[in-house]
This record gives sequence, structure tokens and C-alpha cells, in this order.
Amino acid sequence: MKNAASEHGIKMSYGGTVGNTFDSHRLIWLAREVGGSEMQDMVVERLFKAYFEENKSIETKEVLQLCADETGLGEKCKQLLDNDHMGREEVEKEKQEYGRTFQCTGVPMFIVDGQYVLNGAQEDSTFLRVFSRLS
Repeated sequence: MKNAASEHGIKMSYGGTVGNTFDSHRLIWLAREVGGSEMQDMVVERLFKAYFEENKSIETKEVLQLCADETGLGEKCKQLLDNDHMGREEVEKEKQEYGRTFQCTGVPMFIVDGQYVLNGAQEDSTFLRVFSRLS
């Protein structure tokens, strides 16, 4: 993974703490609510950088707030983190729907064009095979 990541300018490190990322998912939900898929992608990329490159614990409110501040969601994130109910129902519902529809039990999981499900980390060649089926 480190070699594949470095080919794309990502300096992966595996020193971050693994914990409950539910609040991260609430932040990702908030980003989509506020700024659509583009904002959501920015937040996800910043969370990934914090975890995979900076060894930060993305389950902490401090790291979530940092990521939100850097992507333009600062004040909205503070409201989210101060309210344990905000976004909870929506994230739980999405989790259940994906679990039921795609037998999703963990991450990462990739759904390509709503029809191909890839569970876990995948090689580039796997994605290329799926993409070639779509063309």
C-alpha cells in the first residue's frame, strides 16, 4: 500500500490510532449537506490525510475540527460536535441501507456505478477490470 500510495504522492504511515469513527461519518454527512459531493470529497480527503499521512486520530473532536476548519466547515462542525444527535439518524440509516443492499460490514468498500461492489483494499488492476466492464 505504501508503494502504491507513494506513486500518487501520498506518504502513507500506519501510526494513527484506530477507534470509533462515527463522528467522522457525521462530519462527512454534514459536508454533503452543506456543500454537496464536492465538499464531501474535500472533507474525506482531509480526513484520510490526517489519518494515513499525519498519524492523527480521526475519532477525536480536535482532529475533526481541524479537518473541518481547513475545508471551510469550521463553525458548522463545532455545532455538529456539540450536538450528539445532529446527523446521527441519517448516518445510521445510511449504514443500515448499505449493509442491507450491499452486504457492507466494514470499510473500505467501493461501489462502482451502483453495480460492482469491492470490499477491502484493492489492487489497481481490480479497479481497471471493473472500469473496463463499464465501457
